[in-house]
Amino acid sequence: MRMLKLKVIVITAAVLLPGLAVAQAQTKAKPQANKNLTKLMIQSYDLLEAGKLDAAEKIYQQVLQKDPGNPLALNNLGAIMVKKGKYRAALVYLQQARVRAKDYKVKVNRLCSIAGICLAFRPLEEVYGNQDLEPLITLNLRMLKAKMSLPGPGND
Repeated sequence: MRMLKLKVIVITAAVLLPGLAVAQAQTKAKPQANKNLTKLMIQSYDLLEAGKLDAAEKIYQQVLQKDPGNPLALNNLGAIMVKKGKYRAALVYLQQARVRAKDYKVKVNRLCSIAGICLAFRPLEEVYGNQDLEPLITLNLRMLKAKMSLPGPGND
């Protein structure tokens, strides 16, 4: 199973990182509002990567208050829940994210693997991408469901 996870991550990276860019979402809000939300998402991603999950989660919740349904924030909240071992909560976040991810563009060059099954994405400040977020979230959902099908903590 460990090799399968590793293969999925390597394949994902090979497909998504050809130009080495970072996850950047396009939103339809005003440019300054976009910039502020992006700064919040960068800050929260960095906290997530540093293992400060509660602080990261709080910031992603702030993003969702300002931009309800933001699929990048929802995806990364799913990653936080995976890290916390709360797979059912992660599943809910990822399902919500996938619904909103269609035509949401990202540019990916930096991602983290959470517990080998869920990928979080860090946005760039002012670069828009050309990669659809929806297939990335679908991949996260598949990895999470595969993990949940195995016996173990958080899988009830």
